[in-house]
Amino acid sequence: MEKLTFYALSAPEKLDRIGAYLSERLSRDVARHRYGYVCIAMEALDQLLMACHCQSINLFVESFLTMVRKLLEADKPNLQILGTNSFVKFANIEEDTPSYHRSYDFFVSRFSEMCHSSYEDPDVRTKIRMAGIRGLQGVVRKTVRDELQANIWERQHMDKIVPSLLFNLQDPTDSVSPGDEKESPAELTERCFRELLGRAAYGNIKNAVKPVLMHLDNHSLWEGKSFAVRCFKIIMYSIQSQHSHLVIQQLLGHLDANSKNSATVRAGIVEVLSEAAVIEASGSVGPTVLEVFNTLLKQLRLSVDYELTGSCDPYCNNKTTTDQERQLQEAVIKTIGSFANTLPIYQRAEVMLFIMGKIPVPGIYPALGSPIAGFEGSRMIQVMLLKSLLQVTERYESSNMLAALPSSFLEPLLSFTLMEDPEIRLLVLSILISLIDRHQNTHKFTLLSILSDISVLKLKVDKCSRQDNLFMKKHGQRLYRHIFLTCSEENSGRSHYQALYTLLALLSVELANEEVVVDLIRLALALQDLALANDERLSLYNRCAVHALSAAYLSLISQLTTVPAFCQHIQEVIELRQKEVPYLLPEDIFIENPRVPESLERVEGEVLFQQFQIAEVLGGSGYNIDILNTPFTPQITDEDRLSKRKSIGDTISLQMDMDPRYSPEREQKSPAEQITFETLKNAIVDSVNGEEQEREKRRLVVERFQTAPFEEIAAHCGAKSSLLQSKLDQIFELTIRPPPSPSGSASQGQTPTRSVPVYEMKFPDLCVY
Repeated sequence: MEKLTFYALSAPEKLDRIGAYLSERLSRDVARHRYGYVCIAMEALDQLLMACHCQSINLFVESFLTMVRKLLEADKPNLQILGTNSFVKFANIEEDTPSYHRSYDFFVSRFSEMCHSSYEDPDVRTKIRMAGIRGLQGVVRKTVRDELQANIWERQHMDKIVPSLLFNLQDPTDSVSPGDEKESPAELTERCFRELLGRAAYGNIKNAVKPVLMHLDNHSLWEGKSFAVRCFKIIMYSIQSQHSHLVIQQLLGHLDANSKNSATVRAGIVEVLSEAAVIEASGSVGPTVLEVFNTLLKQLRLSVDYELTGSCDPYCNNKTTTDQERQLQEAVIKTIGSFANTLPIYQRAEVMLFIMGKIPVPGIYPALGSPIAGFEGSRMIQVMLLKSLLQVTERYESSNMLAALPSSFLEPLLSFTLMEDPEIRLLVLSILISLIDRHQNTHKFTLLSILSDISVLKLKVDKCSRQDNLFMKKHGQRLYRHIFLTCSEENSGRSHYQALYTLLALLSVELANEEVVVDLIRLALALQDLALANDERLSLYNRCAVHALSAAYLSLISQLTTVPAFCQHIQEVIELRQKEVPYLLPEDIFIENPRVPESLERVEGEVLFQQFQIAEVLGGSGYNIDILNTPFTPQITDEDRLSKRKSIGDTISLQMDMDPRYSPEREQKSPAEQITFETLKNAIVDSVNGEEQEREKRRLVVERFQTAPFEEIAAHCGAKSSLLQSKLDQIFELTIRPPPSPSGSASQGQTPTRSVPVYEMKFPDLCVY
């Protein structure tokens, strides 16, 4: 072997003849089953290949690859493994000159086939499969390094390589490595798969990911979720971070393509998307941020339709159940949150506005899904989209409230607090809480109770910024109005009052200056008056709950203002309530079995918070109490009425009431003309008669000018010109004013003389040019 190597190195032009001879010997020995000689010939080729690095190696490589092909085509597993090991050694050699004519199609196909080996002996089968995986790894290394080599990223190759790797990654029977191997087939496969993806350039990502999606489809692997999630975790961690948004786009496209598939398949794809979004946080979501959310929201709407109709595809009889669709909806909402958390603040604000624009308002666009959905579908979509919005806002932190809650977002959001559906109102309150809370104080107000000392809460309070003051000046009254109207809803429950208390507390901690504090105290007293009013809409429980909410909030804000006399008055009323009317305090109302009295007739006098007393103590401490003495009377606007409506008929009737065109006075002034057949007939006849009259008139004028004497024509035209002249004189008379007097004003007692028109003035010769 040493002599042969020395000869080959000293006479490299002989390499191709040496290779041809060894190849011929090996073919003959394989055919005659002389496997010892086969091994000797292969080892000789390997050593020559490793030793000889020269320009003429290309000719020798052809003989070498022919011999490897012979071994791989043999039936004996040992020969296949021997051929694979030789190919792997060759793959690790960096050649100086590229080979344009070399093809690796056979090796891709053969190694992929070995990856799927079903040999009877499990140990031998594992060895063949591992040889196939190493062979594919060798092909990738050999071809990816040089752009002039065969393009391994073409679809025909990827459709063989990727499924072969996934098959071994998935197979649980091969999880144990054979005795002489350091790693199991699954571990080797994962390493090979990561190496393949790590080498993928921007243009090759699609071809690498597409076979993964097809493999998961063909083997129904979305439903189990765990393997699909594992695959895409490998993909997301292996590819270059700047390409990760391409994988997300392909997953979204695949989700769209499977929109009529079963709910479990769609849920599996959405689960994978959610996991991929978390990993992708280090990269960028890519240029199509809103497209991501649009696809997910579309899936929510489709899911609601399928849930109501009970079928994903009526033509294929593809049935679905409510439970499956609910699981999918939860997965989509979770995924929306995962994506939103990867975005910067400014993009998240855009997404919030985008989702808000998709929420159907009853009566305006009642069903965004299908016509079948109707009102119930519209309500379900509202709930789903508000849950999605809550996911987006949960970790949203903005120092500027004007940017976090612009009018275009806040107005439609607040309109949902007036919906009859209690779930929708609760979601809106939760969204407001998550946006207003910038110092993570929400969990400190989760228990609605009377606090004797708020220092135990350890609240994080910052001084109000100028933007916060502007926000409250602009939107404060609207917020108070909607809080008040939410309290007056008859189907509010314990969770609603808890959310309202948290919202009021956060407004006091996050956004309160002296003016806002007075407004909030006025609102709390207005809530007490609401509960006192014998309103038939509110049940006894609701009235007691509003009293308890007002008491808990006044107790909190009195300690935040640190006005001793104010705190003392609130504390005295609370102590008196504990003795006489405990059902007006949260401890007796917001429990599993609330202690509701038979009536609230005894609620008067000292058990109520006194507005005049509070105004007096606050005024003494320097607060401007003018607004506190003004009764709080929220006006329901047209938008609020629109929000309360449920059907499109109600909305149209409301719009007709508001539109002046439909007012009865207008109808009396201009009654609508009845268009009949006679009307149309007369119009046609009139137009024909008019044309005939015009034609006759023209004929007479022409005839007069042709036959009448000159004097008559001249007199007729002169009359016209004199009429025109008289009209012009009248116009000049009106427009020409007397010239201004030198003294600046006309002397009293003198009538102003008529001014001479410019064209009648006599100028001296020197003034005329």
